[in-house]
Formats: sequence, C-alpha cells, structure tokens
Amino acid sequence: MSAMKIRLLAFASASDALGTGETEMELPDGADVARLRALLQERHPELGPLWGRLAVAVDGEIAGPGTHLSDGVEVALLPPVSGGAPAGPALASRRAALTDEPIDAAAVAAAVSSPSRGAVLLFLGTVRGSRSGRPVVGLTYSAYRPMAEERLARIVGELEAGGEDLALAIVHRLGDVPVGEASVAIAAASPHRAAAYEASRLALERLKREVPVWKRERYGDGGAEWREEEALAAPPAAEASGR
Repeated sequence: MSAMKIRLLAFASASDALGTGETEMELPDGADVARLRALLQERHPELGPLWGRLAVAVDGEIAGPGTHLSDGVEVALLPPVSGGAPAGPALASRRAALTDEPIDAAAVAAAVSSPSRGAVLLFLGTVRGSRSGRPVVGLTYSAYRPMAEERLARIVGELEAGGEDLALAIVHRLGDVPVGEASVAIAAASPHRAAAYEASRLALERLKREVPVWKRERYGDGGAEWREEEALAAPPAAEASGR
C-alpha cells in the first residue's frame, strides 16, 4: 500500500499527551482525519481523554472526520482555547497581531483613532493574581501562530465591514505574562460610542472562540495548569458554508 507523510502539530495538553509539539507521520494514501485519529489513538493512548474536546485543523482550517488528507499537509491538534509582530508603529498597517513583548496600549488605541471617530474604546485583559483562592504568579501563552494571525485578521476585517467608519485593533501577547500586565488589548473606534462598545464586545467573544491561543496558569505553590475552557470554533462564515 502506498503511503504519504503529513506534518503533525500538537498544542497545550495535546502536546503533553503526544510527548512532542511537532512530528512527521506516515499514513496510507487516501486517509482522512478519522483514520488519523484512529492511528494516533492506537499509538498514543494518552490522547484518549482529550478526543472529545479536540479540534483538528488541516492547513489552518478546522476539519471534520471525513476530511481527506494529502501528502505534505499540516495537521494540528487543537485543545479548547483560553477564553500577537510587536505592538508599536507598525501596528497602524497591521491591526491584528501577536506579540512576544509587553503590549503598548497607547499604540493600539492610536492605530484606530482618527478625527472622524469620536468614540475610541480600549479594552485590556490583564492577568489576575488568584483563581479560586489559589495565588497566581503569571500566565504563559502559546499559539498556533499562522492560524491565530489569520483568525485575528479575519475578525478585524469582518467586524469593520459591518460598521460605518469602524476601526478595530486586536493584539494578543504570547510567552510569560506577569500578574497585572495585559495579555490582550482591543481598541475599537467609531463615530458613535454604541458601535465601538459592540465591536469591542464581539471581538473579545470571537477571539475566545476562534483564535488558537492557549494559556498555562502558574501558581505560587509551584504548580501549573492548562486553562482549556472553550472548544475552538470555525468562523461564522465557515460555519454557514458547512466547512
């Protein structure tokens, strides 16, 4: 039987279960996602408890069990998400970004400001110092970067297209983020405040559902835990088209 090779990526708890974040895997020609899952379950039974909540992406798009695979494709195992190019002067031309540096909130707001937009709203999501009474010392964020960047850009573009003179910027930080510092910044600007508030709310909700970013919570007692809370969803347009 002829065979093909795929590049397999795994993130967060899926990476822990697989024992690696990236590997090459050989599959029979014509194999689909369901066949891949069966082979992975046989070789890595530690993945078993995760399958009910894992999403699978093929070349950056969420795929169903019947999606056929081809030689050289990139397949990613995506646990539920935690629900960004440095922020700075370049953000004005790229308002959906991942950064490995502290977020410059003023630059994010400036990227959407203009004389025609009288309402500028800035939302900052910062790291809390405790969870359920357990002291938190910081969060560590990771992402499937190509897909995350595409999803952020799609959210910005689709929300802007739905509003008159609406501008939006979303920056998400990766790596270690200490307590009190921002992990995400969303700026929305519009001629009227109601549209800015609504765009900011929708951007955050979609980010938490659609963007493959994960957080590992680090505690004062030395422990750490993945906070995987919301199953990764396809964007609305993809859901409507049945992808």
